[in-house]
Amino acid sequence: MKEPLRVLVVDDTVIYRKIVGDVLAAMEDVEVAGVAHNGKVALARLPFLKPHLLTLDVEMPEMGGLEVLEELAGSWPDMGAIMLSSLTRRGSEMTVKALELGAFDFIPKPEGRTMEENRKAVEAALVPRVKAFARQREVRSALRRARGGAFSSPAGKPPSAGAEVRKLSKSGERAGGRSEVVAIGISTGGPNALSVLLPGMPGDLGAAVLVVQHMPPVFTQSLAQSLDAKCALRVKEASEGDVVRPNVVYIAPGGKQMKVASGGPGGRCFLRVTDDRPEKNCKPSADYLFRSVSQVYPGRATGVIMTGMGSDGTLGLRLMKRAGCPVIAQSEETCVVYGMPKEAVEAGVVDVVAPLDRLAGEIRKTVQSGRGA
Repeated sequence: MKEPLRVLVVDDTVIYRKIVGDVLAAMEDVEVAGVAHNGKVALARLPFLKPHLLTLDVEMPEMGGLEVLEELAGSWPDMGAIMLSSLTRRGSEMTVKALELGAFDFIPKPEGRTMEENRKAVEAALVPRVKAFARQREVRSALRRARGGAFSSPAGKPPSAGAEVRKLSKSGERAGGRSEVVAIGISTGGPNALSVLLPGMPGDLGAAVLVVQHMPPVFTQSLAQSLDAKCALRVKEASEGDVVRPNVVYIAPGGKQMKVASGGPGGRCFLRVTDDRPEKNCKPSADYLFRSVSQVYPGRATGVIMTGMGSDGTLGLRLMKRAGCPVIAQSEETCVVYGMPKEAVEAGVVDVVAPLDRLAGEIRKTVQSGRGA
């Protein structure tokens, strides 16, 4: 019989402990191991409750979510955490820090008028993330068995090495020459992965980097500020009308769509930040960005698809591929969730699959030498 996923609910608010607990209790193959009203109580209960996953409020009295994550990293490295965060600047900053510390993912605390509205919002956001965490545990367990127990990585943190670069096509030299733009689509596990990838890029990369990270409003600005402090490249949240400049990373604003357009000042390309509809329930959407890049930079851009749930990005990458652009995917071994890259690989639009620690090098090849991926 399959072992249920044991989850400890940690929140200082009775209402949210009730809502989250009810949502989890209704899930198949999930067991609510217990509840705790702050991080200190949660840590004290870990030895006998032995949960696989915590739902963890970011801000709590006595001991908050960040302190709990630091303790987990040292003493319970295989235990995962999904954060619940308020939609505030402080909440977003703390959540980005939590993701960088290895939290699997986060959901924003809803602000509905009724408890039922909040329950439905929590259910819609939490259930797919819990299922994705359960699948990740199964994948890592299978990899561990295949490697004779040698595989080990903290929950929510992909291993940074150990996998090889795989060439899936023989594209050779590209007629379009070097890439002027690198377009990245990423979701679950993204902040941690980006904090590895982007600092690996030189400050004189010679190309602009456009990033769609699935996040709500406010959070993307906090992510941009956090990454900017770590990178030689400048990192900023994109704004309407931004001229696309080399050596700058533009992160799509949460809750908006971002695309590139031609015909800006001096004939330069610029960014459009729009309120267009979601695509595949994503806003921002990687497909939306990739589609515009295929039109404005045919043969002169690199598509990158990284860790995340769902299939966002595959349709846009298909267009980039047809336009003569190389496509690179993050390897399964180093993804927190091998969803978006898997869909692109299985669709046959990926040229190279690379582990996280070698992605920057593969991207630089397309930018600096003009070689196909």
